[in-house]
Amino acid sequence: MLRRCSGYPVCVIFKGFQLSLDKMVGEPVNVNEFQELAREALPKMYYDFYAGGAEDQYTLKENVEAFHRIMIRPRTLVDVSRIDMSTTVLGYKISAPILIAPTALHKLAHPEGEVATARAAAACKTIMVYKKRDIAAVLVQRAERNGYKALVLTVDTPRLGRREADIKNKMVAPRLKNLEGLLSIEADSDNGSNLEAYAKETMDASLCWKDIEWLKSITNMPILIKGVLTGEDAIKAAEVGVAGIMVSNHGARQLDYTDATINVLEEVVHAVRGRVPVFFDGGVRRGTDIFKALALGAQAVLIGRPVIFGLAAKGEYGVRQVIQMLKDELELTMALSGCPSVKDITRHHVRTERERLHTML
Repeated sequence: MLRRCSGYPVCVIFKGFQLSLDKMVGEPVNVNEFQELAREALPKMYYDFYAGGAEDQYTLKENVEAFHRIMIRPRTLVDVSRIDMSTTVLGYKISAPILIAPTALHKLAHPEGEVATARAAAACKTIMVYKKRDIAAVLVQRAERNGYKALVLTVDTPRLGRREADIKNKMVAPRLKNLEGLLSIEADSDNGSNLEAYAKETMDASLCWKDIEWLKSITNMPILIKGVLTGEDAIKAAEVGVAGIMVSNHGARQLDYTDATINVLEEVVHAVRGRVPVFFDGGVRRGTDIFKALALGAQAVLIGRPVIFGLAAKGEYGVRQVIQMLKDELELTMALSGCPSVKDITRHHVRTERERLHTML
């Protein structure tokens, strides 16, 4: 008889003993395999919420597939007996250029939610600037009191993107503990979903560059902005004094038919000319993807969906597995490419699709 055991994971029960399904089929050997485990573990509504993108989901596919069109150019006869993946982010040394992306509603994936994710790695936190600025100020003050070192301002959500799977599933957003007493949003009885109501209450379509000055005025923490896709916006971000830029298209969940983030990373890096660090988010599934993003100028990469899928499949342990797999793959890629340290990864180590086509002319 097949049944779910407390929702995590799927188990097979045979007259007095049980065998975990993932043990039957073997442990995952790469982060992509956690997605199928998450599909088995989660209700369809929640899996679709995490896995889906906007409208035709063209950009969702491109975020991953664009990496496939970038080739690595390895160097040989380099001493790679010791590989150093460590780097610094905002002055803090980390063991590898891998961060956890700001992602929403971890408790839909696992009962321990963000707590389990945070225990597995130092997760980023995101702050939305609410229409009610007093709510945003309260959240910023809470972050400071609890020892957070930076704020990430998501700038690509003036309105909620059209996520058709959520519309079909009548997705209902759960109440958020950190907004208790600050914000109350009820479900729309007409369609069974309160996501749109939540978006209208919390996302500010009037948010603009001058509001970053307001945010800087209420905190001493460095502010990074997430959601930049053009060199023009990158220049403006540097001019208003942000501490860092995250190249991101919101996991392809906002505007469809934007470029894959790896395709615009170099444009942003060139635009800021080293004035602020540039981080990368979107479509990372392999250590080779991380290597390519670093070669194109990212200081570090952020991991989103794979972390959620690891959390859904195996809780905190699954998140640790996902991060370790990516670290192991990056280390091997560096060794096989002749790069003993992160600083040795250069633009000359990759060839983009445009460059390949140019050489054929």
